[in-house]
Amino acid sequence: MIMTKNKNIGSANSWILVIIFMVVIGVGVYISKNTSQEKSVMEGDSMMEDGQTNEGDTMMEDDNMMMEDKVLGAYEVYAPEKLAEADTKNVVLFFHAPWCPTCRALDEDINDSLSDIPEDVLILKTDYDTNGELKKKYGVTYQHTLVQVDSAGEMIAKWSGSNTLESLISNIK
Repeated sequence: MIMTKNKNIGSANSWILVIIFMVVIGVGVYISKNTSQEKSVMEGDSMMEDGQTNEGDTMMEDDNMMMEDKVLGAYEVYAPEKLAEADTKNVVLFFHAPWCPTCRALDEDINDSLSDIPEDVLILKTDYDTNGELKKKYGVTYQHTLVQVDSAGEMIAKWSGSNTLESLISNIK
C-alpha cells in the first residue's frame, strides 16, 4: 500500500516537472522572439555603410515630425483655473466615478484616442464623488454626465450617454 502511494506521488511529480519544463521553454521562446524583434527594429534604424539612413529611419523621422506638428486637444484632471481655457477652447467637464462602468468605458476610449481629440477641445475629468458643489451648480444628478462650460464656468450644454470620444465631440456646441 505504501509503495502504491509513493508510485502515485512519483507520477504526480513527473507531471509537475513536465509542466514546469513546458512553461520554462515557453517563456524562453517568448523572450527570444521579443528580443529578436527589438534587435531587428534597432537594426532597421541603423545607418547604412554609405552614411545614409534607410527607409525605416526616414519613416520614423516623418512620423515624429507629424506628431510634433500636430497640436492635440487634451484630457486632464479638473482644476478650476483650467476653465479659463474656454476663451480659446471648448471645455467639457466629464463627471466621472471610478466605480461607474460607463464612466470607465468612456475614460478608456478617450485615453485610447488621445491623438483624436481636436486641438480646440479640453476635456476635464471631474470626480463625481468629491465635487458636490460643481454637481449642484450644473444640476448633475448622476455620473457620466458631460457639461460644456465657458471661461466664467457658465454651462453651455449638458448631456449624458456619450460612450466614445467621437460621441462626446459630436455633442459639443
